Amino acid sequence: MDTRRSRPADKTTTPQMNFVDGVLVLEGDFLIGSVDGLLAQQGQAETIDLSGVTRLDTAGAWAVVTLERRIKAAGGMPKITGATSLQSDLIETLRQNMPETDIPVAPKKSVADRLEQVGRSTVSAFQKTMAIVGFLGRVVATVAGLIVRPGRIRWTAIVHHMQQVGLNAVPIVSLMAFLIGVVLAFQGAAQLRQFGAEVFVVDLIAISILRELGILLTAIIVAGRSGSAFTAAIGSMKMREEIDAMRTLGLDPVEVLVVPRVIALAIMLPVLGIIANFAGLFGGALMSWIELGVSPGVFQSRFVSNTGVEHLFVGLVKAPFFALIIAIVGCFEGMQVKGNAESLGHLTSTSVVLAIFLVIAADALFSIFFAVLGV
Repeated sequence: MDTRRSRPADKTTTPQMNFVDGVLVLEGDFLIGSVDGLLAQQGQAETIDLSGVTRLDTAGAWAVVTLERRIKAAGGMPKITGATSLQSDLIETLRQNMPETDIPVAPKKSVADRLEQVGRSTVSAFQKTMAIVGFLGRVVATVAGLIVRPGRIRWTAIVHHMQQVGLNAVPIVSLMAFLIGVVLAFQGAAQLRQFGAEVFVVDLIAISILRELGILLTAIIVAGRSGSAFTAAIGSMKMREEIDAMRTLGLDPVEVLVVPRVIALAIMLPVLGIIANFAGLFGGALMSWIELGVSPGVFQSRFVSNTGVEHLFVGLVKAPFFALIIAIVGCFEGMQVKGNAESLGHLTSTSVVLAIFLVIAADALFSIFFAVLGV
């Protein structure tokens, strides 16, 4: 919008601002291409005189309102004079529609407010824990029902998810485990060489990978890869109301969507753990040969003679529990998705973080348990 006074056409006047006896006098054309540098000027005035303004568009009105607000913020009460009726209407429209520049300061939290926040977070975490436990119970009950009626088991879905979470994850899991074995051998060699005990690097690699790192890092990768995929897939179906359609057709979403994923992951995670163990041992043996001169034959004989099968058992017995944690958390968070993409993204990231945290916590409990048993 452009408001103008009568003057010769095609003549542009440079806008100016002058402070005269407490009056801010504006002169010239206040248009979008000329008002930018004027707001840098500072001054205090009781009156803003627009009688010298020949043209005023929306940008110029914005500049006038901004000047008015700056003077008010400094303690003044300016009034605008000399404006035409059209200019006054435009300035008033801008004044009513411009957002307030002052951001409200958040009140300082007291000790009671902080305690209340801690309490609410604790209650929320407890409620979510109970919800996950209830969801786990529902899944277990559904699996028990399928055992009684095996004809209802969806073998095609299980095989499909076995390929997705297992076969397709083999390259990344193998590469990760191989590099972990290389790092263990390299770092172990650097330390053991100081004591002339390089040969013990075989025991270090074997026990670390078979008992802990092989299955733990595999579970973490699967949680980030497959757990998030479970949440995203089920959450997308929840957004499109496909799960509601399943219930309308008399289908149980837990039986159709959750159980095949849980069974597939419970089968494939131990397999991925075994593959990770082989890849880690191969990487460790290769680096030991390069860095320490421990030949593959020496590595094999030392590994067979000093590493018991209980170390492999300790690692693999954790796999089904890790798989259950990842699958339950991923599917549960997918079921909580609301009807918007923001909810889907938030719960997908929550699923990954929570699954990894619970896997590490479960691994710590297993370590304490086996330490108590002396295994």
